Amino acid sequence: MSASLLHHARERGMENVHLAVEEEDLYSGYNDYNPTFDSEELENDVGFQQAVRTSHGRRPPMTAKFPGTAIGARPLASSFGARVPVASSMGRPITGAVQDGAARPMTAVRPAGYTSSMTRGSTFDPLGQSRGPAAPLEAKNEDTPEEKIKILEKKVNDLIEESCMAHSTGALQLALEKAKEAGRKERTLVRQREQSGNADHVNLDLTYSVLLNLANQYANNEMFPEALNSYQVIVKNKMFSNAGRLKVNMANIYVRQKSYPKAIKFYRMALDQISNAHKEMRIKIMQNIGVVFVRMGQYSDAITSFEHIMSESPNVKTGFNLILCYYAIGDRERMKKAFQKLISVPLGVDDEDKYIPSSDDSDSGMVIEAIRNDRLHQMERDLKVLAEKYIMTAAKLIAPDIETSFVTGFDWCVDMVKSSQYVELANDLEINKAITYLRQKDFNQAVETLKTFEKKDSRVKSAAATNLSFLYFLEKDYEQADRYADLAMTADRYNPAALINKGNTVFIKQDHEKAGEFYKEALRNDSSCTEGLYNLGLTYKRLNRLEEALDCFLKLHAILRNSAQVMYQLSSLYELLEDPQQAIEWLIQVLSVTHTDPRALARLGELYDGEGDKSQALQYYYESFRYFPSNIDVIEWLGAYYIETHFCEKAIQYFERATLIQPTQVKWQLMVASCYRRSGNYQKALETYKDIHRKFPENVECLRFLVRLCTDMGLQDVQEYATKLKKAEKMKEVREQRVKAGREGSARSRREGREGSADSSNTKGERLSAKMRSLPGSNEPYEASSPGEIDASYLDPLGPQVERPKTGAMKRVEDDDFADEELGDDLLPE
Repeated sequence: MSASLLHHARERGMENVHLAVEEEDLYSGYNDYNPTFDSEELENDVGFQQAVRTSHGRRPPMTAKFPGTAIGARPLASSFGARVPVASSMGRPITGAVQDGAARPMTAVRPAGYTSSMTRGSTFDPLGQSRGPAAPLEAKNEDTPEEKIKILEKKVNDLIEESCMAHSTGALQLALEKAKEAGRKERTLVRQREQSGNADHVNLDLTYSVLLNLANQYANNEMFPEALNSYQVIVKNKMFSNAGRLKVNMANIYVRQKSYPKAIKFYRMALDQISNAHKEMRIKIMQNIGVVFVRMGQYSDAITSFEHIMSESPNVKTGFNLILCYYAIGDRERMKKAFQKLISVPLGVDDEDKYIPSSDDSDSGMVIEAIRNDRLHQMERDLKVLAEKYIMTAAKLIAPDIETSFVTGFDWCVDMVKSSQYVELANDLEINKAITYLRQKDFNQAVETLKTFEKKDSRVKSAAATNLSFLYFLEKDYEQADRYADLAMTADRYNPAALINKGNTVFIKQDHEKAGEFYKEALRNDSSCTEGLYNLGLTYKRLNRLEEALDCFLKLHAILRNSAQVMYQLSSLYELLEDPQQAIEWLIQVLSVTHTDPRALARLGELYDGEGDKSQALQYYYESFRYFPSNIDVIEWLGAYYIETHFCEKAIQYFERATLIQPTQVKWQLMVASCYRRSGNYQKALETYKDIHRKFPENVECLRFLVRLCTDMGLQDVQEYATKLKKAEKMKEVREQRVKAGREGSARSRREGREGSADSSNTKGERLSAKMRSLPGSNEPYEASSPGEIDASYLDPLGPQVERPKTGAMKRVEDDDFADEELGDDLLPE
């Protein structure tokens, strides 16, 4: 059986053997037709149909002969099967043959759906649709150590982000709490890694972030010792790269603690650990060192730092600090050199002309409009404004010291600025020169300096005319103020300060409606013009348009939250609107800003007095008197309050203060004497009345009290004072008659003047002589009371008083004017 099989195999092998022809054509066989590629006969090809019906059935061996090639006669491999194999002489298995029903591996077409494990007769399914739906995803197991570590890391990162966000919103305490919680979570994470055996895989970046955020939040909450400890933990850990930079943060904390030597030490340590490649950072650290030296008063060391910065990387801030240091040590020449360095610092800002759109190219115009107000251009403008501010401040500071006079110094600064990139600042320096004249009270020179700008460009002319208008307004030269206000408006109609000056001059002329229009125009040009809004509110108040005035001041209060003047005006308006409670509330807010304003305190006391709250009124009146003890109205209220409450002894000090303020007013001295009399100190009262009589010998009230006291005390001077009293009363009657006659003559002359009588001139002469006769003599003290207020009857300035106890030592005078007074129980002896 085995021999027959071997013979059959040999016969099949011999069928595929082609013997070479001796004279073979090298180009033969290329035009022969290969039936393998005949697609029209595929329907009749049994092997192909069998392969289509099965997934990987074996195709019967090809029997067609292939044309020979130039190399030798061998069959070509087909796409459906390998060439017919030739039996090996060693008897190895045939690779292309089917052995024991197993299919030949087809690795080259496995992506199309063929696998070596599939058997003959299976379905051809290259897309795997017969396998059904895919199995569900395997659920993540969170109990594994790796998953727990990942979850914990995510929580720590989230807490750091929440801490930073809380700090950005100003919630400093919440940011610190989140940072602490992140630190606790991170330590738990480290322990879990150690327990799981992954201690070598510690996330150093996460640990660094946690510690740094915690230290920053400690510093933000001014918990400086804790912040320093947290920074120290990071700095001492050698595993953290570039941790030495954090010594800058530690130095900043020492600066806030005013530990300046330690701050310099840490700044220098940080400087040593930062390579020269980081030039900007080194420059900033050296700038901090210079500032700390300035705070310590070591200007020479600060100058060394600032000079090094100006030689390496000059900037306007350092240049300004260098000028301050030279000013502190009084070095004129170096101040000049530093100022020249300051104005020569390159800003790196492009010319403003590039933001002017061209009319030719519309596309470039759109781009320029887009970048005109972007953040980069805003940053350039801010930098330029800061540089101009430093230059102006430095010039105003050093101008009086670099030369023999401040005028020469200012001129030198102006010349330097004109030759620099800040040419437009020269005119501003000239205006500051005029303002310096004003501070030195040299108004003429200030005016002359400002007048030199009348022929310059419109912007400078408008600024100078505005200042001139304000100067003349302060000097009450309203015509010149109005003229220069008009000049400023002509030069620049959109100048709000010029419009306000014009409105002020019109306001003085009582044309409030027109003044309000100028203030409104100033507000339209500059909505943040607080002066215009304040003046507009005052104008509405004068026009009795209280609601509109209230609206103006409420808007102004929203802008100027701590302006005492605005709040006082609001209180005044609410009082005019008959809302005393709101007026009191606004005055209390005024006192929260200016605690020692005596006028506001007195006003608040007056409002409480009007509301009937005497205790609160006393408190605020007393505070007002304590801060300003010369207000007569406050003194009079306090004295009257203590008399009303029967504390005459306390009222004496206030009336004595009024006597010092107004020594020619007899009423304050009479009140002092009356307080002594009411308190039972008759001897002191008598001395006071005698002193008043020496100063005002014809005062009837004083003489009446002297007669009364001498009578009650049994003194012998009673007759003398009684005689003087009768003379004074007679003189008083004569004066009253003269005044009455003068009034009658005046009325008669007015009637005769209206009737056109010929003797009007005589009547006027009589009226004039009557007036002259009614004036007091040269030896009489001046009293600021009109003749119509004279009353011949006696009236106690403190009101009726209780009668002193009768002693029985002397009989009462028959014609006693004080017999109708009653005896008070509080004055009876115990």
